[in-house]
Amino acid sequence: MADSRRASSSKFKNVELIVESQTRLIQFLSSILVSLLLTYLLKDSSFTSSQTYVLFLLFFSIGLWITEAIPPFAVGIMIVGFLVFSLGQPGMNQEIEVEKFVNTWSDSVIWLLLGGFFLAEGMKKTGLDIQVFEMVTKKFGHNPTKMLLVLMLATAGTSMIMSNTATTAMMIAALMPLIHSLGKQSGFAKALLLGIPASATIGGMGTIIGSPPNAIAVDMINRLPGVTYKIGFLDWMILGFPVAVLLVIGFWIILKRKYDIPKVVDLSSLQNDDLKVENRQYVGKWTRKRIMWLVLGLTVLLWLTDGIHPIPMAAVSAIPIIALTMVSIIKADDVRSLPWDTLMLVAGGLSLGLAIQETGLMDYFLTYLKDATLPLSLLIFSFAIITVFSSNIMSNTAAAAILIPAATLWDGINPIILPLIIGLSASCALFLPVSTPPNAIAYSTGLINQKEFRIGGLSIGLAGPALIALWVLLVIGFVM
Repeated sequence: MADSRRASSSKFKNVELIVESQTRLIQFLSSILVSLLLTYLLKDSSFTSSQTYVLFLLFFSIGLWITEAIPPFAVGIMIVGFLVFSLGQPGMNQEIEVEKFVNTWSDSVIWLLLGGFFLAEGMKKTGLDIQVFEMVTKKFGHNPTKMLLVLMLATAGTSMIMSNTATTAMMIAALMPLIHSLGKQSGFAKALLLGIPASATIGGMGTIIGSPPNAIAVDMINRLPGVTYKIGFLDWMILGFPVAVLLVIGFWIILKRKYDIPKVVDLSSLQNDDLKVENRQYVGKWTRKRIMWLVLGLTVLLWLTDGIHPIPMAAVSAIPIIALTMVSIIKADDVRSLPWDTLMLVAGGLSLGLAIQETGLMDYFLTYLKDATLPLSLLIFSFAIITVFSSNIMSNTAAAAILIPAATLWDGINPIILPLIIGLSASCALFLPVSTPPNAIAYSTGLINQKEFRIGGLSIGLAGPALIALWVLLVIGFVM
């Protein structure tokens, strides 16, 4: 009887695998067909071959990321390979250096992520993540709902003065003991893994230095001829800070209602006695945990003071990479277990955004929008939505660099309104793991599915631009 049950169970699993494989194949082929159809409908006779290829790749990549017909990191690799093969063919009617698409592997964002991964792994190996988490949580008790709100607001506040990538890496590293103890199916764990990266991204709109699109918008506005009112640090905070706080609180309410969060969380299970002996191992006169504290403090200090010292943020990532391997806190096996697939995903996203920029695809659609006669409200909404969409599939810095100069050319509207709305809306892109590095860090834990990012992508991606537009128009109307 037991043998027959095992045999039937094995057959059932085989059937499940066959059905899953067939479903993924259908989704893959459907993505190709839909992408070909959309490319055919949207392109015109003025399109170069490069623009046609990139437009198809854009739709195809989005389709694969949404359906998950293949793993997200595989889509990232495919993007780079497709761009090198298609745009590198001799005789292309647009000269593009395809090496740029491969060089995204050495982009500063990649190194920043890698530094965060080394910090997180080092904290886990030394038990420092548990210690940091206990320091954070003892301030406001064991109420999960309150804990989620405080952590989200703290993340948003920190990301206003520090890289949102570095902020997310530290916060998630400190929370991983709790998240692992809760389990993959825990609603509270999912809420944390969605709330932290979203808050880091949203919080970036709070100050000029919080996100590069903010600085691009301010620089463009302050250079405009005939504009007498210059945007300063406090002026931007008046615009961005209230919106950031409201969006964080709003997303907290959404997470609280969607996921089953317990009333009390037990932190007693976070004690790990196995680490105590290991942490007493000495390297000279220093314990491993003290070394980890030193590396963490120095790295965070240099990240926080970026702009004051000459060391780029990406170069700061070398501190944990070198120091933690030098003292054997992180060993070769630990390095192999790092989430390299996340770096593949991010590099592919960067390559796709670069291709859209290099081929002039974005400029084409902006020209098309400029030729259309639109009411003021629809024009503002269009730019806000285009910004969110663009920032989901390419760097929000690149999206802002393209859209903000174009937005200043529109007649019949205060020239500072659209740049402000674009700069703030660039921080509302949360739909995909590849949309922002904070999303990628949360996805790299393996404890959250790609489709679960859609709740933030849709809610913040729609409500954010609407709130931003209303607040900017209100403030500018009052000031002007």
